[in-house]
Amino acid sequence: MIGRWKIAALAYLIATPVALSAQDRAGSDGTSELSKLAEVPFGVGERLQYRVKFGPLEVGEARMEVVGIDTVAGHPTYHMLFTMAGGTFFYKMDDKQESWLDVYRLASRRYLQDLHQGSYERLWVWEFDLEKRTFQRSDGVSDSIPADALDEAAFIYFVRSVPLEVGETYEWNRYYLFDRNPVIVQVLRRETVKVPAGEFDTIVVRPIIKAGGIYSEDGEAEVFITDDEWRIPVLLKSKLKVGTLSMEMTEYERGVRLTPEMLGMAN
Repeated sequence: MIGRWKIAALAYLIATPVALSAQDRAGSDGTSELSKLAEVPFGVGERLQYRVKFGPLEVGEARMEVVGIDTVAGHPTYHMLFTMAGGTFFYKMDDKQESWLDVYRLASRRYLQDLHQGSYERLWVWEFDLEKRTFQRSDGVSDSIPADALDEAAFIYFVRSVPLEVGETYEWNRYYLFDRNPVIVQVLRRETVKVPAGEFDTIVVRPIIKAGGIYSEDGEAEVFITDDEWRIPVLLKSKLKVGTLSMEMTEYERGVRLTPEMLGMAN
């Protein structure tokens, strides 16, 4: 039995901020950095489709999508959708995660988990108050969070956005649960890979999170991200105790990059 997969749409990855800091400091032109759109390699409408394999067997499908722009607590956000469905004759899963990512500071404003894994089910929604550095969960749990906190589903978009140098190791303390920090990303090598969507030159990274699952501290997960301006995650491999799990991109649809005009803002 494979167990509870922690693989929904690469959402259990890694990552961190890019262009903006947690502080509202003035830019060189005198404007606030938090009034500028963060520079990102993805756009509204981007869609990535994957096939999920356990060893040689195809066991499911996953999808990542930037659905649109939503307003959360008065702040414009990217609305991301992550789905994973599949299993075997004795184990089924149908997971959905949604993340709402502030378009300026690239931090989480809201996070939804709707998990159906075998007999296990859970539906939770987190509301993140980035200004007060607290979260409120739908079951009544609340706690403090790090500055510019990130949920699990948002991390992949950050790792796509940061410069990555082969041989370097990066650490960030932005996971929304303090005891899971730091999130570590090791940049291993460059490699050309083939997946159903085509052949790509990639940067291979190893994410490490202080939690169970495929990104655990003793795991050997590798994520292959295109070595270009779009930083597309085309392949994930992880060695588990009972075999090898992989996610291979089958389709990619490029989105439209957000502009101030799209938000009704002046330049």
